[in-house]
Amino acid sequence: MSRKSSYCDGIERRDFLRVGAASLFGFGLTLPGMLEGQAHAAGSGSTKDVSLIFVFLHGGCSTIDTWDLKPNAPSEFRGEFKPIATNVSGIQISEHMPRTARHMDKFSLIRSFRHTSSDHGPADHYIFTAYPAAAGFNPNLRPNNQRPSYGSVIARKLGPRGSIPPYVCLPKMHPSAGPAYLGASVAPFGIEADPNAPNFSVPDIVPPLSLAAERLEARQHLLSQVDRFQRSAEARCNREAQAVEVFQQKAFDLMTSPAAKKAFDIHAESDRLRDEYGRNSFGQSCLMARRLVEAGVRCVAIDHSNWDTHADNFKVLKNSLLPAMDGGLSTLFRDLSGRGLLESTLVIVTGEFGRTPRINKDAGRDHWGPGFTVALGGGGIQGGRVVGKSDARAEKPAVEPHGPEDLAATMYHLLGINPQEEFYTPEGRPVKIVNNGRVIHELL
Repeated sequence: MSRKSSYCDGIERRDFLRVGAASLFGFGLTLPGMLEGQAHAAGSGSTKDVSLIFVFLHGGCSTIDTWDLKPNAPSEFRGEFKPIATNVSGIQISEHMPRTARHMDKFSLIRSFRHTSSDHGPADHYIFTAYPAAAGFNPNLRPNNQRPSYGSVIARKLGPRGSIPPYVCLPKMHPSAGPAYLGASVAPFGIEADPNAPNFSVPDIVPPLSLAAERLEARQHLLSQVDRFQRSAEARCNREAQAVEVFQQKAFDLMTSPAAKKAFDIHAESDRLRDEYGRNSFGQSCLMARRLVEAGVRCVAIDHSNWDTHADNFKVLKNSLLPAMDGGLSTLFRDLSGRGLLESTLVIVTGEFGRTPRINKDAGRDHWGPGFTVALGGGGIQGGRVVGKSDARAEKPAVEPHGPEDLAATMYHLLGINPQEEFYTPEGRPVKIVNNGRVIHELL
């Protein structure tokens, strides 16, 4: 079942300006960000080398129907779905996620999660950055970041591994996945294509078949000639203009990198494995994410739409969204584990918020930030655990709550990044990577 990627706020989440796309003629980057990441990559003394796969369920997943069912609640709350046992005693999830239930030992659940926003744009920003949207936030901007996204922080602090980009978004870049004041050097590489498409390729990595190598080199030479006229003007107004040619060379190197071409070639996977992940956008995005972290990408953000189930919540979940997530997520955890990658890959699965416990008149559920569940596993997370609990109707946490700041602090801790470290805005104001977040030690 195909669902249009439009949301109740009227915003179309379609293709937009790819700030991080690896366009051969368009890397607008800054030198300090790259040098910091390269210095870390060269050897900072950290023993951690963990990658992140951030699975964003865009629109807001109904966690009362997936991760935290309430079979004893009144019918107008509990809904149509029943819980089933998992392979971990005492933990139950939705009956429409049977394959995922068999891998509960590989991930855990935070059932006492909450934050203060039930609007798409501000909630998206909060989940992607661990900072609530402040005055002046405009969700229609692309990107709309007032604070750096997780992927950009990771790219700044840890840098790339070889010629592979450190931060990749697929199948598209979310509007809140940008770098903010950290600059374009740590913006994501946006694939902007569905890995499930039969003719899927990444045009910024793989040159057209008709473009011969000598023509590609000729274009690089032409670019250098154009730059001669550009540099004199830039030098007068931009003290970092001398870095431009460095990054344009990096763009060219990326486009011609065998490692990059191999990483993005999803067609190299067997039909059997692609079928297991699921021949849909969610499943193939999970498979691509595994390929990318295996190749050295530090952060992959999957933006999957459309979980905004104001109407026909149970029909849409049962027939479309949950079968895709069940196949893709279960296979991702199994595949990472089988390849010895799970301990070095943190997987986080969440929407911007949950859905209202009370079912509305259209058999749907509306936005709900006060209480929902986040799933996460790998990268140092102990599987088969449930942290916290919600109340009898899943309306709010029944114990001490956790929020985006705590999730971010835990994630950065596992990646070897100090969440209390400060960045500086262009105005020179220090801003902590995470403000008042605490590591959720019950998961470790």
